[in-house]
Amino acid sequence: MKRKILIVDDVPGWVRFHRANIEYLDMSDIEIEEAFSAREALSKIESGIDNPYSVIFTDLQMESDFLPLTAGEWLIKQIKTYDKYYKNTKIVIVSASPIIEIIAKRNGIFFVAKTVIRNSDAKIYEKYLK
Repeated sequence: MKRKILIVDDVPGWVRFHRANIEYLDMSDIEIEEAFSAREALSKIESGIDNPYSVIFTDLQMESDFLPLTAGEWLIKQIKTYDKYYKNTKIVIVSASPIIEIIAKRNGIFFVAKTVIRNSDAKIYEKYLK
């Protein structure tokens, strides 16, 4: 069975960047899906609730409908309402937001700054895909 990966970012260039790096790792057991907003990501998550994603890479700063939360933090909170789903899925924030570490720690999830991921090789994704 393939492991499903969801990439969530409102900038198509970042979605392509993540996809290319993950595909470069040549892991045949991975299926990659994309969402370009927090709402689209939640819709994909809910429609596949019985077949959860293994890993979700999400940006924080997307649509501004969720203030005072960022769209990414709103999405994380929505995922956490599906207890069984949340326990079986790694969530990784990939963002340029200055509050990335605070949000990650508050929600008990992984994070990596976009500047770090942009300046690393594709192997940086391996630790999240294991």
